[in-house]
Amino acid sequence: MSTRYPFTAVVGMDDLRLALLLNAVSPSVGGVLVRGEKGTAKSTAVRALAELLPEVAVVAGCRFSCDPASPDPGCPDGPHGDGGADARPARMVELPVGASEDRLVGSLDIEKALADGVKAFEPGLLAAAHRGILYVDEVNLLSDHLIDHLLDAAAMGASHVEREGVSVRHAARFLLVGTMNPEEGELRPQLLDRFGLTVEVAASRVPEERVEVVRRRLAFEDDPAGFAARWAGEEAALRARIVAARELLPSVALGDAVLLQIAATCAAFEVDGMRADIVMARTATALAAWAGREEVTSEDVRQAALLALPHRRRRNPFDAPGIDQDKLDETLERFKGEEPEDDPDPDRGPDGPGDGGPGGGGVPPRGGEGPAPETGGVPEEAPAPEPGGAPAPRGAGERAAVKAAEPFRTKMLSVPGLGDGAAGRRSRARTEHGRTTGSTRPRGALTKLHLAATVRAAAPHQRARGRSGAGLVVRRDDLRQAVREGREGNLVLFVVDASGSMAARKRMGAVKGAVLSLLLDAYQRRDKVGLVTFRGRGAELALPPTSSVDAAAARLEELPTGGRTPLSAGLLKAHDVLRVERLRDPSRRPLLVVVTDGRATGGGPDPVGLAARAARLHAADGTASVVVDCEAGPVRLGLAGSLARDLGGTAVTLDELRADAIAGLVREAQVNHSARRAA
Repeated sequence: MSTRYPFTAVVGMDDLRLALLLNAVSPSVGGVLVRGEKGTAKSTAVRALAELLPEVAVVAGCRFSCDPASPDPGCPDGPHGDGGADARPARMVELPVGASEDRLVGSLDIEKALADGVKAFEPGLLAAAHRGILYVDEVNLLSDHLIDHLLDAAAMGASHVEREGVSVRHAARFLLVGTMNPEEGELRPQLLDRFGLTVEVAASRVPEERVEVVRRRLAFEDDPAGFAARWAGEEAALRARIVAARELLPSVALGDAVLLQIAATCAAFEVDGMRADIVMARTATALAAWAGREEVTSEDVRQAALLALPHRRRRNPFDAPGIDQDKLDETLERFKGEEPEDDPDPDRGPDGPGDGGPGGGGVPPRGGEGPAPETGGVPEEAPAPEPGGAPAPRGAGERAAVKAAEPFRTKMLSVPGLGDGAAGRRSRARTEHGRTTGSTRPRGALTKLHLAATVRAAAPHQRARGRSGAGLVVRRDDLRQAVREGREGNLVLFVVDASGSMAARKRMGAVKGAVLSLLLDAYQRRDKVGLVTFRGRGAELALPPTSSVDAAAARLEELPTGGRTPLSAGLLKAHDVLRVERLRDPSRRPLLVVVTDGRATGGGPDPVGLAARAARLHAADGTASVVVDCEAGPVRLGLAGSLARDLGGTAVTLDELRADAIAGLVREAQVNHSARRAA
């Protein structure tokens, strides 16, 4: 067995270590989500925690780790008699991002279940993690169907496996610990809320601390056993402190005044639901026990809020996690020492300071000019002049970035045909989950049985197989895998025109609002996104394809405008990006979204012809594309429509992009159709 890096040897990261230790003292806190950049020892600290947990008593021979003091009456290995008890170390089970559903929840032998009626169940990772730690590295990259099973197990404390009328249930209560790099995408809100605490980690900027990190790591790699032995004393002391805190925990008093502070804090920061209040109460109690006290203090409540509320403060995917500490201190001070009233005024509440920055009491508006303005009738600004033959100086003709208008719900954009990409919510695809559309012979292990097709395959052979009873004689060759159709996530590559022809303030605000709306839609549909912009003399990849929609939104906000319109350069840059992405992930189909008015005024002697040829490259590759027509004014040239035809795609105006506008057009068409029929 390999030697793990000692927990006490981790340098810095006080919040992370504290959050992990509080969960070791009180597993009911609900786990930890560790957010941070790559290379910050997130995984090292989490793996080291398992060595500090006390041993677990289990029923001898039980594959599901039943507690001898209160065995699970529904355990598949039960009922448990007086089979004795064993003690083993607490487990830390790692869930790989690419794990299958059967690996997570366990699997049934369908052949035995159909032929013999025997529930032959092989436990999965949820069973192995019962009464221990379930660790998911890069949890934000976990597939949706695995997240669904995690949510069910975390909510009910049990895992259910259902296959064609055969059902198995077992207990699955575990400490959920996840690590993630926010640059690679955010976590689904439902799973985010299941983590009791969250911690942000970053590499130290203090040279002395960085030197100590390197020194200890090199010493560990040279002699892991010797390094661990040097820290054994501190590890034993920390393990003993965890045991003592666990024993003290039931004696810790949580007074009414402290509960009022917790409730007032959660109300002040407008968190959804009551889970935050419960987690804060459990965390504050664990903090008191960790400090060796039998009473929770206001400082415990403050520390609990800093750990339990930041990830619950996000009101939409583009809000940064965090809370305003000044507002937190003011709320705690206001309710310090107060007892809850017998008949409180329902209108009474903590009046904290106004909405602040990240983590403040509300969401600041995205645009300073109210709702998305109308684009029609807005005069266009002429492109900034560029000296012939000489490169334009940095900033020449450039206008400051314009705030995006408020986002809105967009029309559904999808890739035609049937794909095989990663599970998502955009385009049709063959998936493991969804509606059944047919059957096929299984390739490898059977995961989704098509019962009717299996019976049809076995029925003609019953006499030859000597069937004499009521049961169906089923062989491996008879089994049929269900073919299912669901939805996939796509690569949505935005190509945004940032030239002078788009630079009118209200118009660019509306354009950014539309792209922001599409980014929000991409977040909800589990897409990867990329951003190409073009203006002046060329195009640039402002954001390589990523799962982090937040990063795309940030780049969009900073986007300046001005200069000529090198449309062909933007399309060629997009073509290069998609070519590389097809090699990296050939199963993920792209959707090209070009946001422009269709003008082409730069990039060569024949900018319009160059743009048309670049567009036809995408059409030849079969890339699904949509042109968002941003042309404004009473006279429209229809250039975006011509571009869409060259791309082999469709064109929509900014107004048509709105989902409510589409619904209105449908209703209007239905009314007109009914009126014609009545006439």
